[in-house]
Amino acid sequence: MSQTRISNYGFWLLNIAAYATWLTVALLVIANLPTTSLKWQAAGYFLAFGVVMGFFLYTETRAWLPHLYFAIQLALVLQIYYLSPAHAEHVQTLLFVLSAQSMLFLSLYWGFAWVIVFFIAATQGLLHAIGWENWLLALPMLGGYLFFASFGAALQQANNARRHNEELLAQLQESHEQLKAYTTQAEELAVAEERNRLAREMHDALGHRLTVAVVQLEGAQRLIPKQPERAAAMVGTMRDQLKVALADLRQAVATLRSPLADDLPLPTAVSQLSHTFQEATGLPIHLTLPDTLPDLPTSHRLALFRAAQEGLTNVQRHANATQAWLSLTSHSDQITLTVADDGQGVQDSVGENGRFGLQGLAERANQLGGTAQLSNRAEGGAELRFEIPIC
Repeated sequence: MSQTRISNYGFWLLNIAAYATWLTVALLVIANLPTTSLKWQAAGYFLAFGVVMGFFLYTETRAWLPHLYFAIQLALVLQIYYLSPAHAEHVQTLLFVLSAQSMLFLSLYWGFAWVIVFFIAATQGLLHAIGWENWLLALPMLGGYLFFASFGAALQQANNARRHNEELLAQLQESHEQLKAYTTQAEELAVAEERNRLAREMHDALGHRLTVAVVQLEGAQRLIPKQPERAAAMVGTMRDQLKVALADLRQAVATLRSPLADDLPLPTAVSQLSHTFQEATGLPIHLTLPDTLPDLPTSHRLALFRAAQEGLTNVQRHANATQAWLSLTSHSDQITLTVADDGQGVQDSVGENGRFGLQGLAERANQLGGTAQLSNRAEGGAELRFEIPIC
């Protein structure tokens, strides 16, 4: 089975030390062999050992390759042992290198198992050369094998730590890219939301004022021939309304501050709105306001005020009504504003401006966790119901 990791092997010092040891042992052993035939045999084994050692870096691609590698190298070392028993203590140095490599690329269990195998093989070769009665002389070699095994294990830990840091860095970079994407998306959503809010403010602030001004202008136009003084008064009122509309426009474009920024109580603001609308249009408004209201955030007060504006504006534009009702009621967990009329009810022919205004009210209500509904009344006419929860 393939391993899931390929180490980025950077321990070139270990490679250099391994090949330096291999070359030194090879020269020492070959130079002291008595015959040319033995020298060529030993040279072949040493050359094979060096070549196979060059492929060690690629053994991690399969789980079984390191074990095959160590088996081949051990067989070559044993062959060299038997060619030159007198130099067993030199040849075993190659097993020190293999011990470090086994702990470097194998698990602790398998690495230690191979170290024990190398120690047994070295002990067998040494005792074959010096005699089995001298077995105590082989025990000090165990310390050497443990030392090189510890060195390989330390390199493996360092390599694993480096690999872990690289993975963490890659994850951090990926998270950074995701955060950049999320930030860009959040900025785009914020721009879209602000654009929609500006559109609502422009529609709600100016639509009401301009509707009233248009009604007054039409009335003044009809009264000019017969009642010029009353027509002049209506024009004066229209001028005042347009001044207020202009102020609202500047306010919406410059700061988007609400018309309630001066902390005017909501019932008072709604009462003034109703009175101004009734004077401008001549449409009777039956107003119902609570004696007290809980403290509301500016966003809630502005939304309710805009709902009253939009409701009265729609009555004037679309209802063809003779009277209207504006009510503001407060309950334990919500506050409700209704604008009703006795006109022709909800019509499918409502223009785009009417739809946009209702859409803006629905968006306002949704942002505050409430609802906005326009429906027909059982008594005739239409009713706008705007409800938001009390924080």
